[in-house]
Amino acid sequence: MKESLFTVWLSASRPQTLPASVVPVLTGASLAHYHQLFRWDTTIIALICALLIQIGTNFANDYYDFVKGADREDRIGFTRATSAGLVTPQAMFRATYITMAIAFFTGLYLVWVAGWPIFLIGVLSLIFGVAYTGGPYPLGYNGLGDIFVFIFFGFAAVMGTYYVNALEWSTDAMIASMPVGALAVNILVINNLRDVHQDVLSGKKTLGVLLGENALKAEYTLLIALSFVSLIILDVLFGYPAWIYLPLLSLPAAIVLLKQVVLHDDKRTLNKTLERTAQFMVLFGILLSAGILLS
Repeated sequence: MKESLFTVWLSASRPQTLPASVVPVLTGASLAHYHQLFRWDTTIIALICALLIQIGTNFANDYYDFVKGADREDRIGFTRATSAGLVTPQAMFRATYITMAIAFFTGLYLVWVAGWPIFLIGVLSLIFGVAYTGGPYPLGYNGLGDIFVFIFFGFAAVMGTYYVNALEWSTDAMIASMPVGALAVNILVINNLRDVHQDVLSGKKTLGVLLGENALKAEYTLLIALSFVSLIILDVLFGYPAWIYLPLLSLPAAIVLLKQVVLHDDKRTLNKTLERTAQFMVLFGILLSAGILLS
């Protein structure tokens, strides 16, 4: 049965990865509320922009991985619309830049409210969203994808959301961005772990290709550990009450994920692990935000 046009584009947006955009905004807004500086208007616009930038980035990945020949026939990851022939390369290219343009013009409201620092963050997010797989030196092809995700889905997104609410920077927002960025990177880690063999053949130099699968498993473990250690920092250095440890309720789910990552024997099972890693990010993010608000 032929898929509808809406279903094709929805799948191409990779909704299973979109929590990486929602959780940073939720966290930054919760911190603004904690400091009694919350604004509905800028938070909603920040969420829309974050989602549009990630969807545009996913479209760019779909297009540039296809034209670079990275989406091989033996791919075991989620279906890519361009390589599967569901969308023409020209249509995916247009969708990428239309989505990014809508994000840019929507974000001008945040620039009007919060000034040039947000303009800089927004423009860099758009540029690096495309440069992740496009351009002369694609980040995702040269082992820099993890750093990009940590910076833009962690520091930039959480602190930027806080800034458009409070119109000032916050050191506790910087610390709270660490678990968010770490868990966003773990979505990429699973993607790279699943595709490591195909990436070798395609010439993609991800960390999995450069350092090996065990390095990815160690990275995944350390990033989960960092997420929980960040709670201690918020408690000890910034005086957050015991509610800040609410994300510890997600620890059993983290242990289950670690077992799946370390002990898997079939790369296809990592598709489900990727989805559950994104779901874990949502769970942790909701508990972290609730802990901040209850504080």
